[in-house]
Amino acid sequence: MRRKLVPALFHLYQENKLPALFQVVGFSRDELSEEEFRESIRNMVKARVKSEDEQRINKFARFFRYQQGFFEEQQGYEALGSLLGRQDGEWRLCANKLFYIAASPQFYETIFRGLANSKLAEPCSPEEGWTRIIVEKPFGKDLKTAQKLDKLLGKLFQEEQIYRIDHYLGKETVQNILAFRFSNSFLNPAWNATGIERIHISLFEKRGIGERGKFYDGIGALRDVGQNHMLQLVALFCMENPGVFDADAVRENRASILKSLKILRSRAKIESMAKRAQYKGYTQEEGVEKNSKTETYFRIETALEHKNWKGVPIILESGKCLTENKVEVAVTFRHPTPCLCLGEEHYKNVLHYRIQPQEGIHISFWVKEPGDAMELQQKDFMFNYKDAFEGHAISDAYERLLFSVIRGDQTLFVSTQEVMAEWKFVDPIIRAWQKDASSLGIYKKNSMP
Repeated sequence: MRRKLVPALFHLYQENKLPALFQVVGFSRDELSEEEFRESIRNMVKARVKSEDEQRINKFARFFRYQQGFFEEQQGYEALGSLLGRQDGEWRLCANKLFYIAASPQFYETIFRGLANSKLAEPCSPEEGWTRIIVEKPFGKDLKTAQKLDKLLGKLFQEEQIYRIDHYLGKETVQNILAFRFSNSFLNPAWNATGIERIHISLFEKRGIGERGKFYDGIGALRDVGQNHMLQLVALFCMENPGVFDADAVRENRASILKSLKILRSRAKIESMAKRAQYKGYTQEEGVEKNSKTETYFRIETALEHKNWKGVPIILESGKCLTENKVEVAVTFRHPTPCLCLGEEHYKNVLHYRIQPQEGIHISFWVKEPGDAMELQQKDFMFNYKDAFEGHAISDAYERLLFSVIRGDQTLFVSTQEVMAEWKFVDPIIRAWQKDASSLGIYKKNSMP
């Protein structure tokens, strides 16, 4: 809330994108007065938004109210319901209600049941006043728990009311993937197993786990970023043209790719295709068990059992305390056969789609060097997002996601089908790693395993 949600809401407020009648009710176990809660909101804005006048921040803070309560106690939900009912009375209408579950995943089931038992999730009128729910990742810790949560959530809401956030889908450069792929005709003929040799997705971080030790330990890198962010990138880079930029069409095509992921089932396959490691000193981090076997790095090679992508290796690689910060998809194209090559070397084009930092697209190509000899040199076509759109404010992912929920657009949110397909792929790997502690390697900080 401090780092993402409040700044995102404030930017929407600045841009006049919030409804005229709008209110945020904070619900937490902390004993706070309404004024104390609003003061914390003012401080959150000041810490994240620079050069903003005090008067506007004060006006924004007035949108916030507070209800103290415990997730596991019904009285809090009933008090929240009374507060919302009084607000409806003041406004003289049946207001739309959006429940944002910004809590630790261990409380999801408790919160869902609390919303159900208190009837908070039910619209106050059949004709007006929608209710929607936003759930943060991770949605479950494995396939079984994800299915259990989904079944419970399904009793409360219809699929069109559920917004599962993967904030990567809200990033400007991630949204641009579909525009880049399907609006540039020269890419289409080569964008399949005939034209592409392999796809390598990297999500590297130089920093360690920081203050996330208690959450991260037992979750690990694969659950934290592999099961969601990286598999969503696979879906976006490999999905078929949806025909229209429509939520149902886009999500259905993403799900189709995720369902076709080749699942590593045998122990031998997992040992050879799924590597994991932990950075040296991880077990001394705050909140981490001293004998923890949680991975902070993984490299998985898989493929898609899909008509367009058979035989194309897909590599997922991510870790903390590595040599650089980068999120990038590298697409290596095949060299045509027969090849007009010099000697036995095949010259291959590589497309680097950089999501962060230095967002942009680089495509390597080959040219002849000046001189009498036929010698080739690799050069790049380069597109830099910030340089190309200088002066344009690029919205934060959470700002865009919140605005989408208010408008009822699910394009940037993960469907049930996608979540289940992601867990079906990840589950066998995690189970194998849990059974074999010796599969965990160790690497030095600021190095590559």
